[in-house]
Amino acid sequence: MADEEAGKEGEKKIVHVYPLVKHTDMNEEMRIEAIELSITACEKYSSNYEHAARIIKENMDKKFGIYWHVVVGEGFGFEVSYETENILYLFFAGNLAIVLWKCS
Repeated sequence: MADEEAGKEGEKKIVHVYPLVKHTDMNEEMRIEAIELSITACEKYSSNYEHAARIIKENMDKKFGIYWHVVVGEGFGFEVSYETENILYLFFAGNLAIVLWKCS
């Protein structure tokens, strides 16, 4: 019985409550701003990913120029063309993925 409990304990999922950046080539200032904006929007609109993506996009358009695109969700793949130094791919709260990129 003790062996079964030890086996189950080793299989626990790790849920990240901090942003886990998988890929970015943004400069530090833009990256920090984009991460903070993404986390705030996803926490505020946790039940509506479409609305969270819209809020992130509108704010990025205002702060860093137009043509930003945002995807927020779980279990998706992507391949995009983007302007250099304008992509951010991160995970938040476990398996919630956020992708921001600029393409004009």
